[in-house]
Amino acid sequence: MELDKKNKHTICIHQGQIKDEQFGGAVSPIYLATSYPFLDVEEKRYPRYFNTPNQEVIANKVAALENAEKALPFSSGMAAVTTSLFAFLESGDHVVFQNEIYGGTHHLIQEEFSRYGIEYSFTKGLAINDFENEIQDNTKVIYLETPSNPLLSITDIESVAALAKRKGIVTMIDNTFASPINQTPLDLGIDISIHSATKYLSGHSDISAGVVAGTKDHVDRIMYKGRNFGGNLSDFMCFLLERCIKTLA
Repeated sequence: MELDKKNKHTICIHQGQIKDEQFGGAVSPIYLATSYPFLDVEEKRYPRYFNTPNQEVIANKVAALENAEKALPFSSGMAAVTTSLFAFLESGDHVVFQNEIYGGTHHLIQEEFSRYGIEYSFTKGLAINDFENEIQDNTKVIYLETPSNPLLSITDIESVAALAKRKGIVTMIDNTFASPINQTPLDLGIDISIHSATKYLSGHSDISAGVVAGTKDHVDRIMYKGRNFGGNLSDFMCFLLERCIKTLA
């Protein structure tokens, strides 16, 4: 999909913004409703479905920043990570993780994956051979984090993405520390980009949020899993996150 290559500053400020038709205000109005019409409407809106007006603002803005077809806002970075992984993994599957990743993600893997029968391995290093050596016949996902938190280690994104594509494996990256201002992993072949929006996307240390971006097919798969897990971001937090992203660039 050929996406509009707008200036990053312009995307941060204007992309996805809801026009205030009533008063002409300069910022998106807040829509706090949890109940919307379900009869005779094109889309059945509900906060847990990730499709309320303020949720769509963040989705559109982040998708544009990441050069992605679609994005979703979550209640935390870990909600985004967990929902993405469980959308593509089930009992009997295997996933390869980069050896240096965020502590919360590491805890999720070690404390929960065995309960669901999901196999995993960590790379010995960050070279492409380290990833290839861990791939098994049942490997479904390769998960990166670069720059890593907190050591800022760098992984060759393009090489890992190419390896995964040859093997038919889905790739995910935690893109939090670079932010889409400095790095757009989908342009390098990665399938799914994940952020803890608590950090640079919000930037003010007063919001807990996460986002996921990728192709429509991949993000739709995550969305349907997310409806069951319930990790959606509230409309008020979406409003605040839109405010913050305006100055991200």
